[in-house]
Amino acid sequence: MTDAAIAVVGASAAGLTVAEALRRGGYRGRLSLVGAEPRVPYERPPLSKRVLTGATPPEDTAIRDAGYLEKELALDLRLGVRATGLDVSGTTRRLTLETGEHLDCDAVVVATGVRPRALPGTEGIDGVHVLRTLDDAVALRESLLTGGDLVVVGGGVLGTEVAAAGRTLGLRVTLVTEERETLGAVIGSELGGLVAQVHRAHGVTVHTGRTVTGIPSCDGRVTGVCLDGGLRIAADTVVLAIGSVPVTDWLADSGLDVADGVVCDAQCRAAPGVLAAGDVARWWHPHHDRTLRVEHRMNASEQGMAVARNLILALDSPGTPALAYTPVPYFWSDQYNWRLQAYGVVAGADRVEVLHCDAGAWDEVPPRALALYGDGERALGVVGIGLHPAAARALRGAVAGDASGPVPWGRALDIASAANDGNW
Repeated sequence: MTDAAIAVVGASAAGLTVAEALRRGGYRGRLSLVGAEPRVPYERPPLSKRVLTGATPPEDTAIRDAGYLEKELALDLRLGVRATGLDVSGTTRRLTLETGEHLDCDAVVVATGVRPRALPGTEGIDGVHVLRTLDDAVALRESLLTGGDLVVVGGGVLGTEVAAAGRTLGLRVTLVTEERETLGAVIGSELGGLVAQVHRAHGVTVHTGRTVTGIPSCDGRVTGVCLDGGLRIAADTVVLAIGSVPVTDWLADSGLDVADGVVCDAQCRAAPGVLAAGDVARWWHPHHDRTLRVEHRMNASEQGMAVARNLILALDSPGTPALAYTPVPYFWSDQYNWRLQAYGVVAGADRVEVLHCDAGAWDEVPPRALALYGDGERALGVVGIGLHPAAARALRGAVAGDASGPVPWGRALDIASAANDGNW
């Protein structure tokens, strides 16, 4: 094991988890951690919430410091260096860095994450922002602190969180989405409509089912956002939260399948000696009978540990079958004074049953809702808004399944209903 060399490409939560789990598992060989950003790994979830509002200083987002990475983990740390190529044709994997250096490895883990989508023609316009990195968050906060009008383009998790942060800072906020409802593509229109009502109750102007046709500027500074139908919205700051794309361009000549991420088997293997973890990985999930790519913090840690476990198995016990990665995906979103939590796969469900949904003055009282999501007779996901933490955790059992697959709809309905009973 100690003679093997491993490189982890991507110095964020998933990549760091792989490195830490390898060391905990007894791996003592050369372990390189390559990251495009010139900073130690940091937490991304606070960026759109606590960093924007000022509740968390940017420096407090660091997961580990450089001393720990270099001394305790004994990493060959390459921060501020991009990977530009990967050759998997030989007996070893050859990783090429932008410095021109080559790292010959027994195994490579791809954890390069995603990059935000941008609107063509908005490059270089002052006041137009995307949000992915800590630098993005710092720049956006500086813009928000100038006040005025904020327009958020995109009604997903990131867009709604930024809108909530803007209102918390006292800005006039408009949220625009092409979907029928905010979070519609994430949790469906049934609860997405509730989220839109909550934002409106907090003073956000919400435009659903609308398309951005242009982002005008004057002297290089954004002045507004134009929508279909001729509506023009004044804007001092515009945030584009219109999705992301996996960072796989550096793998174009590798021979790996990089259609919407690095395509892997159920054991997170993309090729012999090549595995993937985190936002960039699209792996086969046996319980769902399809590939999944999950852009959430919990998956970064869980998949990172799974990858490290399978690497150690391959190094210590060649020929031992690797273990399938079969998580219950989980994500949360904090907005205003409430939290949304989701377990399983909820996007694109064929069947949705709302078990609870409050109506009220949500600028003062947090919303409360619960819905079960499925496909035919199988329960695949569950969403709780404003649920007591213990009850929310209990919801996991409604969709956790076992070796035989997902939970039957009737049983899941009983579990979710029990969690709903008075647990608000």
